[in-house]
Amino acid sequence: MSNTASTLFLVLISTALINNVVLAQFLGICPFLGVSRSTKTAAGMGGAVIFVITIASAVAAVLYKFVLVRFELEYLKTIVFIMVIAFLVQLVELFLKKFVPPLYKALGVYLPLITTNCAVLGVALTNVQKDYDILTSIISGFGTAVGFCVAIVIMAGIREKTENNNFPKAFKGTPAVLLTACLMSIAFYGFGVLPK
Repeated sequence: MSNTASTLFLVLISTALINNVVLAQFLGICPFLGVSRSTKTAAGMGGAVIFVITIASAVAAVLYKFVLVRFELEYLKTIVFIMVIAFLVQLVELFLKKFVPPLYKALGVYLPLITTNCAVLGVALTNVQKDYDILTSIISGFGTAVGFCVAIVIMAGIREKTENNNFPKAFKGTPAVLLTACLMSIAFYGFGVLPK
């Protein structure tokens, strides 16, 4: 494996597991908690987020490198990235509404919330801060989105299995979900701990 390929692989694994956008950086919590009631809906949201973050990372990297830096407009990066993300979310929304209406209805208000999902904007800004090239930005975006998808599907699976469990009254509902998210965060932390 070449040096570049190994670097890209490390970026992919790091963004997906070690620095998981939801469980380590605490970005994208709203859809993570809101859409994780069923694995089917969670997988649909994960797929939409994979598309939006990956394409947004690519477009943002190209715009930043070839337009904003070239014309010394770097200070506009946040506004430009938000506009790119909003456009991509509209594309996803139109696609799901036309071709997958059940998933469109199941996602409900959380689909347009991808536009304001801080994870999507966070990835684009992080890629710029770390001075990633276009390919590394795309891999970083894809890895981040896959990490989001993995986390939300695992959360949905746990919620489905524990829905009818006999929790003490104080832990039912939101406290159980937050405790589960906390334990998942601790589990994902283990990916970053190297044995001595």
